[in-house]
Amino acid sequence: MEKIMIVEDDLKIAQHLVSFIEKYGFVGVVAEDFDEIMETFRNNQPDLILLDINLPSYDGYYWCRQIRKESICPVIFISARTGEMDQVMALENGGDDFITKPFHPDIVMAKIRSQLRRAYGEYSARFDERMLAQDGLRLYPERLELRFGDLVTTLTKKESDIIESLLERYPRVAGRQDLLAKLWDDQAYVDENTLNVNITRVRKKFQELGIEDAVETVRGAGYRLRVTWKEGEA
Repeated sequence: MEKIMIVEDDLKIAQHLVSFIEKYGFVGVVAEDFDEIMETFRNNQPDLILLDINLPSYDGYYWCRQIRKESICPVIFISARTGEMDQVMALENGGDDFITKPFHPDIVMAKIRSQLRRAYGEYSARFDERMLAQDGLRLYPERLELRFGDLVTTLTKKESDIIESLLERYPRVAGRQDLLAKLWDDQAYVDENTLNVNITRVRKKFQELGIEDAVETVRGAGYRLRVTWKEGEA
């Protein structure tokens, strides 16, 4: 059974989430010491984390960054904060999705199942390792790695999915709706601004490899990979 770790300082909400999660056959683990989140994480090795933003000592953004140093397991933020910048910050700090309070339990379960499918289930890579290449750029989706020459950068699952779509469609345009469909099952609950945030993160990953202007915005259509570099430039 998949294990869901809940990092929530409101005990009633945490217990409510555990009760609902276990009703659907998952194992719920509630973090109790908010100074030792990483210890709880390491001891339990959860398959997914539900993470509040407002926490004692350090906020959820901080803990998400610490988790990302060790794991790519899905992280869904749950918060009473409703501003666009809060959602942007959640994604920028390594989150995979965002749910606002008050929430409907069915939406929480839909997003949990969606993220688990993406990470481990029917939509995850379960077979021989793949490698997509174009002019010296190499993407390893199973490793969540992007390489160019001797340089390598690690990716989140969503960053890898976007780059994979750009490589598969090259030199054609990857449409916004196609990207949304690839990245999120439950599109009705996704603000398109979250795609913009992830595209920005992808551009930064290319910049880490010394590649500027790698992703072109095609107004009204989507995004296209610009292969203007040559192998060995890195």
